[in-house]
Amino acid sequence: MKRFKPKGLVASCALMLVSLGEAADAATFGWVETATIEPWGTEVKVKLDTGALTSSMQAEEIETFERDGEDWVRFLVEVEDEESDEVVSRRFERPVYRDLVVVGAGGEDHRPVVLMTICMGQTRHEEQFSLEDRDDMNYPVLLGRRTIQRLGEVDVTRTFLHEPDCDADSPLIRDPDRDDDEDIGI
Repeated sequence: MKRFKPKGLVASCALMLVSLGEAADAATFGWVETATIEPWGTEVKVKLDTGALTSSMQAEEIETFERDGEDWVRFLVEVEDEESDEVVSRRFERPVYRDLVVVGAGGEDHRPVVLMTICMGQTRHEEQFSLEDRDDMNYPVLLGRRTIQRLGEVDVTRTFLHEPDCDADSPLIRDPDRDDDEDIGI
């Protein structure tokens, strides 16, 4: 007996499965990606680190000061621009969002945390970044669980799944507008 196979339906189902696979892949990031630091536009390697809660960014010459009665920080970001392979630097000033105490085998380390914006894929993310000198690290930017929870899944077997492609009209996910998942360890 010959079985009836409706070609249009089979083709539609196959197309739908391919589309679902692409949609799932769009929300999957590798353990290393590239991002741009906004509004600077410098492209850097970022490591998605599920072992870290707070994201961290390369910063030198970190200097705290007071402005209008509030704590601010001035710092220099010096990184290799992945697009041009040139070492570039820029000085930033940001209000201190909070202070972070990192406790490890070497003792306590106090770091200022600021809000910075990065572009991942086609979305801009305003995130909390602790500032530290990461010159001796492989990646100038580390993304912790607070950031990763809004990106999507992390595939630890893959890298560089998304190119940063943001402009002024790209969606912006702001830090204060989000709900953190309590299970990430806040």
